[in-house]
Amino acid sequence: MTSQPPPAADDTASGPAPRAPRRGLDRTGPFALGDKVQLADSKNRLHTITLKPGGQFHSHRGVLHHDQLIGAEDGTVVENSHGIRYQALRPLYADYMLAMPRGAAIIYPKDSAQILMWGDIFPGARVLEAGVGSGGLTTALLRAVGPGGSVHSIERREDFAEVARENVGTFFGLEEEALHPRWDLTVGDFQDVAPTLGTAAVDRVVLDMLAPWECVEAAADVLVSGGVFLAYVATVTQLSRTAEALRDHGEFTEPHAWESFVRPWHLEGLAVRPEHRMNAHTGFLLTARRTAHGTEALRRATRPAPGSRDEEELNHPDNEGFGGGSGEWTAQDVGER
Repeated sequence: MTSQPPPAADDTASGPAPRAPRRGLDRTGPFALGDKVQLADSKNRLHTITLKPGGQFHSHRGVLHHDQLIGAEDGTVVENSHGIRYQALRPLYADYMLAMPRGAAIIYPKDSAQILMWGDIFPGARVLEAGVGSGGLTTALLRAVGPGGSVHSIERREDFAEVARENVGTFFGLEEEALHPRWDLTVGDFQDVAPTLGTAAVDRVVLDMLAPWECVEAAADVLVSGGVFLAYVATVTQLSRTAEALRDHGEFTEPHAWESFVRPWHLEGLAVRPEHRMNAHTGFLLTARRTAHGTEALRRATRPAPGSRDEEELNHPDNEGFGGGSGEWTAQDVGER
């Protein structure tokens, strides 16, 4: 007779166990039933479990009973049946974002942090988000706006919206099918839904979609004067088209764009060096401010201001071959072939 090996890393209970209450990750204090706990061994291998009555965490290295953790302080160290020690901590938001179930690709923590900072997501803000995906950024926005703010998310695909609803509910410890009290989730198209909110109805617009340039007009109408437009795009083509759409609209300030790279470092004694791998390009971020409604934005000067030293030198008669004092360049001047 062949014996079956125990599961490599499973969160199971012996026999049917009572259902644990659903508890959010955004809390502190001793571990309780329903809490998610991240177990790290001496090699920093991570396993996330949900505490259940009579539950057990099985691996090929032994069994850890959930009762050993219930009531223990966050950060405690426990041993399993084979003497293997684990550090037990509640998962951080970044841990949850990277491990949560996905319907669509997520915005990674390094970009979410940039969005909260440069999108200026403040407590009490009214945020309109489009392209909710798996709900990772939505969770960050809800934490940032606080009890006095609100987030309205628009998603074109029902299946993605359902995944986001479940992930947000799990993070905040909501009952199944319940929606966060400061969150509205609409399945539809941004250009159809945004106008129903009214003019100057939101403080921030955050877009994570394939063609954000198509939504500039609708975003301009729904944003308050001085509000922030922010788009997350994956390619240079998307970045360029969105920037040009903002300029063509006329009532947005000059757009700014960037990407971010995060490079971890190895720290062990005197061996302090960059890690061989880094979190490089994931996407571009682009921001612009809404001008006062009906006010044309100032455009960045591309030539020296009249009367400046540069302007005088450019138009000097001695500058033959470079516009001949006219201030204009020709194909021959720049060596065009």
